[in-house]
Parts: sequence; structure tokens; C-alpha cells
Amino acid sequence: MAKAQALFAPKDMTQGTPWKRIVEFTIPMLIGNVAQQFYNTADSIIVGRYIGDNALAAVGSASPVLNLLLVLFVGVAVGAGIMVSQYFGAKDREQLSKTIGTCITLTAITSGAIMMIGPLVSRPLLVFLNTPPTIIDWCAAYLNIFFLGSAGFSFYNILSGVLRGLGDSFSALVFLLTSTALNVVLDILFVARFGMGVPGVALATVIAQGISAALCLLKLLRMKDSFDLNCSMLKLNKEHSISVIKLGLPSGLTQAIFSLAMIIVQSLTNSFGEMVIACNVIVMRVDGFAMMPNFSFGSAMTTFAGQNIGAKKMDRVEQGTEDGTKIAVAVSTTITIILLVFGHHLMRVFTDTAELVDLSMHMMRILALGYIAMAVTQCLSGVMRGAGDTITPMWISLITTVVIRVPLAYGIAYFTRSQLYPTGRPESTFISLLISWTIGAILTTRYYRKGAWREKGVTNQEGQ
Repeated sequence: MAKAQALFAPKDMTQGTPWKRIVEFTIPMLIGNVAQQFYNTADSIIVGRYIGDNALAAVGSASPVLNLLLVLFVGVAVGAGIMVSQYFGAKDREQLSKTIGTCITLTAITSGAIMMIGPLVSRPLLVFLNTPPTIIDWCAAYLNIFFLGSAGFSFYNILSGVLRGLGDSFSALVFLLTSTALNVVLDILFVARFGMGVPGVALATVIAQGISAALCLLKLLRMKDSFDLNCSMLKLNKEHSISVIKLGLPSGLTQAIFSLAMIIVQSLTNSFGEMVIACNVIVMRVDGFAMMPNFSFGSAMTTFAGQNIGAKKMDRVEQGTEDGTKIAVAVSTTITIILLVFGHHLMRVFTDTAELVDLSMHMMRILALGYIAMAVTQCLSGVMRGAGDTITPMWISLITTVVIRVPLAYGIAYFTRSQLYPTGRPESTFISLLISWTIGAILTTRYYRKGAWREKGVTNQEGQ
């Protein structure tokens, strides 16, 4: 019983062997991130199997628009995680409580904005992106249901972010696994049994995410030993709101930049035809799983760095960064090998169309080595964010995505036009992504070594 309670309790990452604390935190996060990715993947598998490749293309075309309009929330979540981890490491109960309350209120505001704005702009954006007429109605319906039910998505992510900032990645995992299982059941029920098509997939996900958010809130309400969560703490605190936005805005802009670039590149992808659109969906779904260890280690490094910087233990931050990055690179190398050897089997999960399987595997071979570079980028960026330096990762993302990736994708497509490929070769989008990932790792390593991030801690600034 005591061991079970310890799993669900906040974790102090300022004590013990750094690499062990990082791995203990990362494993539940990794499983949780895989489950999160399974939301979208289950949608794609069920849509591809029960409706067809056109419906699969519709889900893929809608995703970049969905991501762009959810970035209002992303900033709040990142800023919350940084402040929670640093105040928890500093053992400052009052400031921790005010931060959590403020984040919940900010999330309610941003969710309301998304629910109002999303349905108004979804179809115009899809038209602007040259979405094929054969799938635009499905895309619009899919997006509108997601936007109207975005509160569940937003609150789950912000509340699970708070739990992770407290070092409790296990509770978030259990809640997410519960909702993931429900999502799959509802997907099959709505699509295969009730014939609701693409909208049924979106509805299933919205319901499941709402339940996971409710479970996270109930957990936080029971953690009275670590902080206070009452009506007075839910009042919008000006100082904490500014700090959360200041810390989170660069990360939100980073996500916005990435999503906008994805939309621009999606327009290029759409010009290649429905087969390439469906191929892109499959590769990105597999890519989502391949990236999960990198994202998990990155988030673990943010919490680890935040707590230890709050506790004024820079020696542990440096040791943990070295250990965590080495482990992340080893894991990504293993994943890359698996993808190159067994990739065809993964592609066949989504479709029985041989041509689509072969095309998807061809594109995955182009991307595979990039996952090792992303392991370095995510770990070092996670440390900088945990320290409160969210500006540097933002600029690196801006350079690699806007300055490098998008122009390169269109440039390669332009110079590879031919009678067979009138709009250019479809490999252009994947080659540009690989190059941008590699350059991003080089830039991140360089700026991490400069060390300016060391002085960005929230608790450091308050002490000045």
C-alpha cells in the first residue's frame, strides 16, 4: 500500500542519483505520451480501415489547423510547468498554490476563446490551404467538434502539466491510459457501429479527453499536503499571470510557428494529391510515436532542471543534463534502427494499399536519422526551459522552421518539377524536415554551452 501511494505522490527530484530520478520520471511520461499519440493514431487506423483512404487524408489535412488554434493554451501549460517545478523545489507553498490557481483560471479563459474562434475560422483556413473538395466537408466537421470540445483537451494538458511539475508523472499516466482505452472503444462504437464517419472520431476523442481532465482535477484537489487549491487561490493573480505568460509565451509562439509552418507545408503536400496526403498522415502518425521518447526526456529535463534550480543545486542540473541526454540519444538510436528494419509492418497497420505502404516507408527512411538529432535538441531545450529561458528555444525553432524548413521544402519541390512530378517531388517536405532537425540540434548545443540560461530562474529573479 505504501509503495502504491508513493507512485501517486509528488516526487522531489532534488535528491538521489540524477539519472535514476530522470528515468523514473520519464518512463511514466513516455507511456503517457505514447497513449496521447494513440488518440490520433487510433483515429487514423479506424478511419482508414472503416471509411477509406480519403477519410484518412481528411484527418491529416485537419491536424495542422487544429494545432495552430490550440497554441493559446500551450503557452499557459509550459509557463505553468516551469513555475510549479521551481516553487516546488524551493518549498514555497504559498507561491506554488497561487501559481496553480492562476493557471487553472487562465486555462478556462483560453479554452473559451478557442471554442468561440475555432469554428469561425476552420473552413476559411481549409479553403486557403487548397484542401481537396472531396474531403473539405469531413475536415471542417472534424475540426469544429474538436474546437467546441477543446476544454477537455486544454484542462487535461494544463492539469497534467501541474502534476508533472510536482514530479508526479504516474497519476497523469493512469488517467491518460483510462481515457485512451475509452477513446478506442468510442471510436469503434461511433464509426463502425453507428456509421458517424469522421465526425464520430472527433466526438470520441473529445469525450475521452474531458474525462481525463476531470480525473486530473480530482487528483489535485486531494493533494492538500503540497499546496492549497480553493476559491481564493483561483483568483487571477496579476503577478503570477504575467510570469506564466512571460515564461509560456515564447513556447506558445514556438508551437504557433511550428503549426503555421506545418500548414504552409500542408498546402504543398496537398498539391501532390490524395495519395501523398494519406502517406503524410501515416508517416506523421509513426513519427509521433518515434518522437515520444524525445519529448518525454525533454519534459523530464524541464521538471528536473526546474526543481533543482529552485533548490539552488546547479551541480545536479549539469550532471542530470549529461546523463539524460546520453540516455535519450541511445533510445532514439534504437528506435531509428527499428524503424529502418520493421517500418513496412508499421505502415500496413494503417492501410492495405501496397503503393501507399511503399511510399510511406520511402519517406520514413528519409526522416529516420533525424530522431537522434531531435533527442539532443529536446533534452537541452528542456533544461533551458526548466531554468526559465524559453526565449532561446523559440528563436532556434523560428530559424530552423521558418528560415530553413519552409523555404527549403518549396525550393526542392520547385527544382524537381518534371512531367511526372508537375508540382515537384513529394520527398521535398521530408528532406527539408530532416535538414531542419539536424541544424536545430547544432544550434541548441551551441547556445546551451554558452550558459546564459543559468540566470533565468524565477526564484533567482525574486531573490534579486
